Amino acid sequence: MNTQNKNEYLFLFRGTDWSKNLSPEEMQNVASQWMAWFKRLSEEGKVIGGSPLDGEGKVVSGKNGRTISDGPFAESKEAIGGYFLLRVDTMEEAVAIAKQCPGLPHGAKVEVRHIIDQCPLSGEPVPNVHLETADA
Repeated sequence: MNTQNKNEYLFLFRGTDWSKNLSPEEMQNVASQWMAWFKRLSEEGKVIGGSPLDGEGKVVSGKNGRTISDGPFAESKEAIGGYFLLRVDTMEEAVAIAKQCPGLPHGAKVEVRHIIDQCPLSGEPVPNVHLETADA
């Protein structure tokens, strides 16, 4: 089963408290750098999408989704604060781009995941849906 033929990678930005020790000016500087990074990657045709995530949400678990709890939890240092979806040639290229994240020097983490086009459990192909055309 070949599940590795898409050239798409997901960056999950982990850590929601990395900016807590920054002054307002430092935070604005990092935010500006982050937006410039995103804009540059977009102009290079490497970014497909991305967004910050709200700090509040729900966690659904248990049989038939019976357990619904508030989350992610504010005390979690590994909470996901946002994502980028990129189209690049290799994992090495994706990692090289992730190393440019402006939040890294302040404690943010970037998890890089390869997006596959077959379900690893069933082996069935995943439908090809583009973000621009998906309806909510």
